[in-house]
Amino acid sequence: MITTEEMKQLEDNCGIPKIALMENAGRGIYKILKERMDLKNKKILIICYHGNNGGDGFVAARYLCEESDVTILFIGDEARMKKEAMISYKRIIKSELIQFLTNAEDVDVDDFDIIIDAILGTGVIGKLKEPIAAIIYNINNSKAFKVSVDIPTGIDPDTGVVAEKVVNADLIISLHDIKAGLKELKGKVVVADIGIPKE
Repeated sequence: MITTEEMKQLEDNCGIPKIALMENAGRGIYKILKERMDLKNKKILIICYHGNNGGDGFVAARYLCEESDVTILFIGDEARMKKEAMISYKRIIKSELIQFLTNAEDVDVDDFDIIIDAILGTGVIGKLKEPIAAIIYNINNSKAFKVSVDIPTGIDPDTGVVAEKVVNADLIISLHDIKAGLKELKGKVVVADIGIPKE
């Protein structure tokens, strides 16, 4: 298991560009889902924010849209996007294979077979802002199979404490290593290799 600080140090010092780590993460998410289920013609909703967790979601969308019907709901602020997330965003924004939405009211979560939570990841701790809290409520009440990238949005990545509500994921795809706060949920966790050497 790894803390967010240890993970940040690894990312900063591994010698692999962050955009390459993001590419590996998105491809890893796709590979794990493909190993576990038939993706052909599945309807997939990927909910992304403006941090690098959202960037991982953008990359996953690029791989998934070759087999599945992919919709991205972007609930972040484009002006606050991190550099790597922006590169990944620009690679998909004009794709004819991906529907891109920015208004949560345009989305009926029950229309989808799989919902991927690529909202907050390890970077944000504390009280959830709207529309995130409302979207978590909708995700949890949907019939879709729920997947969280790295950690479920709403949980503290180091302590496992839930501030108010959390995505009730069926599968958590943790990047490089299981995050320390997922000890109680480790039965739902699969680790995706993002290219950082294991010690």
